[in-house]
Amino acid sequence: MTLPLRPLTLALAGTLLAAPLAVSVAQAAEPDQVRFSVPAWPGVTVKTSLAATLLETLGYEPQLQELGATITYEALNQGELDAFLAAWLPAQQGMYDTSFEGDDVKLVDLGTNVEGARLGFAVPTYLYEAGLTSAEDLDKPEFADKLDRTIYSIEVGTGMSDTLNEAVENDTYGLGDWELSETSTPGMLSAVDNALNREEWIVFAGWTPHWMNIEYDVKYLTDTQDMWGPEGGRSDVRTLVTQSFADASPNATRLIDQLSFSADDQSAMIRGFSYEEQEPEDVAVSWMRDNPAKVKAFLDGVTTREGEPAWPAVQQALEIPDA
Repeated sequence: MTLPLRPLTLALAGTLLAAPLAVSVAQAAEPDQVRFSVPAWPGVTVKTSLAATLLETLGYEPQLQELGATITYEALNQGELDAFLAAWLPAQQGMYDTSFEGDDVKLVDLGTNVEGARLGFAVPTYLYEAGLTSAEDLDKPEFADKLDRTIYSIEVGTGMSDTLNEAVENDTYGLGDWELSETSTPGMLSAVDNALNREEWIVFAGWTPHWMNIEYDVKYLTDTQDMWGPEGGRSDVRTLVTQSFADASPNATRLIDQLSFSADDQSAMIRGFSYEEQEPEDVAVSWMRDNPAKVKAFLDGVTTREGEPAWPAVQQALEIPDA
């Protein structure tokens, strides 16, 4: 399978530190190419742009490919990609588990890169204050009738859609006779926006990180049956790299491994990119300038490809203030 490459273009000309004439044998052995999968989701788009910006500043040549999750796992296992920053669990649990089965596992799980991620039923705060605080409350007549027994959601075929359809099929929380309005993320959020402006009743499939949690005054319902996953919908957003990449590129792998964001960090990035329609590279650099201590931590023990300390090179190239 041949995948189209989308090289990342950054406005860094003239700002990078001059590279030494000689490259050490150890550093020369580390490939410069780093191939990322970037599904068309705003959070991973900005997060991967940030990683690519750092890697490019350090002398690497990152390439970003816009691929769906299914193709991403296939390409990683076939060695056609190197890294993926959006292994969202449990939504991708099946694909993830399959990739780590057997004796010939080709991927490495570097751990969670977003703390505080979750999925769940969301409602306007005025409905929460009216007593709709738990998914157990949804099918109560005083709430179900006002909600038209309808849940708004995103695209069919997504992990969230699968979870909701399974809930209806299994009559979880009494949802067996409910309807799902599955459109798209923009379509769902347009319905939410209209309902909020009119103070109408609505329940929808929400998640964090996302700009909806900044722009909309909403609350998440308690998920007593863990319909959305363990611990009431808590999610892991994990970083995956191939074993071959980790072996060949320990320095780049260390940087990718150390990328870690709070859900609030990610929501702010998503707001800048998706809601304010800024370029992802601009959002990433702006966030790094506002968070120098976090960037310095990302670069702990990391070097440029020429073997120089990473933090001074990045700080100078991207005009990041002192941590």
